[in-house]
Amino acid sequence: MTTVLQQSNTSVWSQFCNWVTSTNNRLYVGWFGVLMIPTLLAATTCFIIAFIAAPPVDIDGIREPVAGSLMYGNNIISGAVVPSSNAIGLHFYPIWEAASLDEWLYNGGPYQLVVFHFLIGVFAYMGREWELSYRLGMRPWICVAYSAPVAAASAVFLIYPIGQGSFSDGMPLGISGTFNFMFVFQAEHNILMHPFHMLGVAGVFGGSLFSAMHGSLVTSSLVRETTETESQNYGYKFGQEEETYNIVAAHGYFGRLIFQYASFNNSRSLHFFLGAWPVIGIWFTALGISTMAFNLNGFNFNQSI
Repeated sequence: MTTVLQQSNTSVWSQFCNWVTSTNNRLYVGWFGVLMIPTLLAATTCFIIAFIAAPPVDIDGIREPVAGSLMYGNNIISGAVVPSSNAIGLHFYPIWEAASLDEWLYNGGPYQLVVFHFLIGVFAYMGREWELSYRLGMRPWICVAYSAPVAAASAVFLIYPIGQGSFSDGMPLGISGTFNFMFVFQAEHNILMHPFHMLGVAGVFGGSLFSAMHGSLVTSSLVRETTETESQNYGYKFGQEEETYNIVAAHGYFGRLIFQYASFNNSRSLHFFLGAWPVIGIWFTALGISTMAFNLNGFNFNQSI
């Protein structure tokens, strides 16, 4: 009887493993997904509840609570999940560390709950991207590209509070709170004069420019497959082998618009450039925030405050 039960349990576990790692599912789960799904669900649930109904938080630790939720007078623009209290500092502050739920809410406990689960979730999402690429025999560059926004989120939600000594210095989870974080960061560190921030601006704005240029060039050099009265989109069939646009025409146009060597003549190197430019720029911005987190302001052309 024991042997039969062990075989049955092994069989169920094997079925679960096969389901988790199967690429035939409508949505790939993966082992990273087993970690990602509950953490992102917890972060999202707590964020929504806190954004709507959380009581004011004593963010500065001076008994002057700041209201951030909709039920306490805010709107979608001004509302936020307020960072945990300066009285908590860098201490890990789960619900069971507080004397009561009211105390936990007053000290901004939901902020830590959301941020920690969110960061674990996005780290796991990045791992899940690698895992699915591995299962499908693809190259791993999708998760490498995703590491840029992950690095940026880690910088403002984790590295900066650690460097400053308190999670109260983390970025609030709201629209106005984000801009307030930016203003305070500039006032305290003068990050606009930091070369890493300048590289980030070049990466984001340059990436937008290159994306618009690429999209408009491709759209303008589509191979005609439809009549004037039909949408050009009907000229493409998913999975077709032939090119849907004329890269030679696009190369010739752009080469004459600026100069010959400003235009890529290799589709693979072009798309690598489109992916690498904004990613590298955002990496540098995350590095800039992470260095200034520890008040290393001297890198910004001696313009430190």
